[in-house]
Amino acid sequence: MATCPPYPTHPGDPTGGGALRHAHWWQRKWVRYGALITLLALSGLVILALVRQQTGTEGFLVGLGLAVLPVPLLLAAFRWLDRVEPGPWRNLVFAFAWGACAAALIAIVANSFATKWIATATADPSSADTLGATVIAPVVEESAKAAAVLLVFLFRRRDFTGIVDGVVIAGVTATGFAFTENILYLGTAFGTDQLTGDRGIASVTAATFFVRVVMSPFAHPLFTVLTGIGFGVSALSAEHQHVRRVLVPLSGLLLAMGMHAMWNGSSTFGEYGFFAVYAMFMVPAFALLTWLVVWTRQRELKTVREELPAYAVAGWLTPTEPYVLGSMRARRVAREYARRQLGGRPAGRAVAQYESYATSLAFLRRRGRLGKAGPDFVVRERELLHELWWRREIARPALDHAARMTAPPVPVAAPPWPVYGVYGYPTHPTAHPTHPVQPTVPYPAYNPYRT
Repeated sequence: MATCPPYPTHPGDPTGGGALRHAHWWQRKWVRYGALITLLALSGLVILALVRQQTGTEGFLVGLGLAVLPVPLLLAAFRWLDRVEPGPWRNLVFAFAWGACAAALIAIVANSFATKWIATATADPSSADTLGATVIAPVVEESAKAAAVLLVFLFRRRDFTGIVDGVVIAGVTATGFAFTENILYLGTAFGTDQLTGDRGIASVTAATFFVRVVMSPFAHPLFTVLTGIGFGVSALSAEHQHVRRVLVPLSGLLLAMGMHAMWNGSSTFGEYGFFAVYAMFMVPAFALLTWLVVWTRQRELKTVREELPAYAVAGWLTPTEPYVLGSMRARRVAREYARRQLGGRPAGRAVAQYESYATSLAFLRRRGRLGKAGPDFVVRERELLHELWWRREIARPALDHAARMTAPPVPVAAPPWPVYGVYGYPTHPTAHPTHPVQPTVPYPAYNPYRT
């Protein structure tokens, strides 16, 4: 399918010139966007009212100020992982909003209802709280967060191409969820301190901040990332592997629920149960997942270097572009050069888009070569090639500059005879007497004329 890319021609209408069929009103893009924005906005208003009701206005403001601290760091980390093939910002905004608003609202309502029902049925509120935290909460919360990953997987399939995409969407969703949950916990802790009069390090607010923001800001992202990895593996699977495409995401979701349950139940394992779970499971799991996503990112760069030369042979790319696009350092040099020399931020943005489309093209070709591409392979390939074509005038000079600046030095053997006037060799005997004679250095025994 992907062995012979088309040769470049003058691009026409990417859609093929055919008339689009009339869509029903519920299929219009603005209707879907409007409904989604309305749903998230209503969820945000309701969750805002619920959290403020439980914490009070002052507690809400304190919790908001403390809970926002780890958010930029986590978002920057996930955005860094997504630099090889950056996804659209709208997907990240949706994921964060879903986690902070919709998923948090579902979790608060469902957890409260389930805990009250268990307490009424068993007449044991203490056991109901423990059961709700270790069983009900992990199932409800991970399912609510997984819904965002599922929606992006189903409706933004072109932007969901592998494990890194699943990790990023899941991590950003969980970051939004943890943000709202931290407001609730920190605001409640501040209200408790107001009643007891505790201040400083000994306060409940300080302890809550240390546990949730300092020690474990990655806890919720770590759980949900397991679900994202499952969807990422499903995205890499062939279209006919229906069982695998369903079971792998479900397995990831179950693992996320299990790790979440173990984390919530660590307080019931004794006085040092929390620290034991943190040291024995959370830290190693975090390190392992970090290694996995970094290794996956390096594999993506390798895929770019291996798949794009076919398009260079066909004339769509220059011979050096596959290797420049397969290096994050060279990409950065190209963007900076475009911003400085070729037209400011618009030029830098065009080069960044060129790099992103070229990466998507490499991933698409790899799936086609492995027999995992969908029936729209040819259409999608043509679309990506057109996107590259329209940006080539700005991108090619920038990428060519990056190739020259980042190319490894090529060793050049010195000729096996004295060269006068060059550093490292004696000057000519007739040179000016005031010029010192440079000391000779041994030259390699390699003879360039010897075959």
